[in-house]
Amino acid sequence: MSAQTAITPTRDKDFPEWYQQVVRAADLAENSEVRGCMVIKPWGYGLWENIQRQLDVKFKATGHVNAYFPLLIPLSYLEKEAEHAEGFATECAVVTHHRLEAVKQPDGSTKMVPTGKLEEPFVIRPTSETIIGAAFARWVQSYRDLPLLINQWANVMRWEMRPRLFLRTAEFLWQEGHTAHETAEEAIAETQQMHRVYEEFLRDHLAIPVIPGAKTANERFPGALDTLTVEAMVQDRKAIQAGTSHYLGQNFAKAANIQFLGRDNTRQLAHTTSWGVSTRLIGTLIMAHGDDDGVVLPPRVAPQHIVILPVTPKEETRQEVLDACEALASTLRAQSFHGEALRVLVDKRDIAGGSKNWEWIKKGVPLRVEMGPRDIANGSVAVCRRDQGPKAKEFVPKEDFIGSVVERLQDIQDGLLARATAMRDANMKALDTLEEFQAFFAEGAPGGFALMHWAGSGDDEERLAKEMKVTIRCIPISEAFAEEGKCFLTGKPSAKRVVFARSY
Repeated sequence: MSAQTAITPTRDKDFPEWYQQVVRAADLAENSEVRGCMVIKPWGYGLWENIQRQLDVKFKATGHVNAYFPLLIPLSYLEKEAEHAEGFATECAVVTHHRLEAVKQPDGSTKMVPTGKLEEPFVIRPTSETIIGAAFARWVQSYRDLPLLINQWANVMRWEMRPRLFLRTAEFLWQEGHTAHETAEEAIAETQQMHRVYEEFLRDHLAIPVIPGAKTANERFPGALDTLTVEAMVQDRKAIQAGTSHYLGQNFAKAANIQFLGRDNTRQLAHTTSWGVSTRLIGTLIMAHGDDDGVVLPPRVAPQHIVILPVTPKEETRQEVLDACEALASTLRAQSFHGEALRVLVDKRDIAGGSKNWEWIKKGVPLRVEMGPRDIANGSVAVCRRDQGPKAKEFVPKEDFIGSVVERLQDIQDGLLARATAMRDANMKALDTLEEFQAFFAEGAPGGFALMHWAGSGDDEERLAKEMKVTIRCIPISEAFAEEGKCFLTGKPSAKRVVFARSY
């Protein structure tokens, strides 16, 4: 008889449905009444707040500052950059009126009718290159005004036909960096720098190993000269594009007229970049680390590092136990983990201990600590780690736990990265022939990352995507992928393997 799990179906039985059930069981988010949109609940938003805060520190450490730009973008701004606009055209939500009029119906009800048609429609931002470009054109007059290093934390809307919480929703939260530079070399260096920031953040904070690389021309951001990506593998062996950084050349500067007086006293166009990650990171994290009992959260981004569960079998000892738990929480909060005070919650709700315990297992809190009258008398605590089985429990002297708690959290963080890396590496294979490629991605085959020599055309790439639902995720930067060979499709010479996978 198999062990009972908190989540059904399990990952092996139905991974997409398992994911939906985990999001629900962990109380992270729910579908909104607005089709394709989500309500991010406190536990899910707490996760996003930690991601946001920690990334923001990295952005500011690299010289960037935050600003905010309008949600509504004049349609004419998108028309100036045709390739960019076409890339988002099917996903845009358009505002055409600015007033509602209440009209009484024959049955006594009231119907709200849009009136006050706008002279020019507005697009709800799918991304902000065009409106930020307009601001940059006002702000930049001379080379002395460069570089401009701006980031904004915002919401965007891209009309999504097949929504999935966190992974694909019509409205989502993100950050979008936008920069302008004097030279192409500076802009390319900026693109590469932010690409590394994303790679390091996913590895060190989310415990997710990624393959950094460049997108093919077919997969680039609309209007970009180069798009760099970080590609993660999740537990069903599909890829997720977890973050991108784009070198835009002078395309957007030309459309927005971002000009400056150069050092040689001539008018020049700026070189621009953009880069971003979104709440998709939460979906990636769930799929990378979750198990059949719920979410498993890396301690660095968990809304709470530790939840203390008071064990109160008798009313007469209840207050003593609660006081002892609060005292332990206070002591723990005086410590820090990677520069942030330990986040500790005492769960004092008057509900059954087993229900509380399972709730925190499903929510993925890294450490659960139980303390009751007997533990107080013995000077000990019961410690449960989320990266271990739900019944695993260690009784530890309280002072020893206080002294080792940071080490325990780091051990969980490191263990999750090691586990995710081992899973990815076990499902990443170098293949040489079309037959091997087809077998790797055949119906019922486990799939993964296929490392293939490639010298095909954009049309070849599109055909594979259409016929097999497999795309080139990236051309890896690492020299570990460099070797002479022949393209598995065309037989032409190839100097490096690329990563093919199915993706979200």
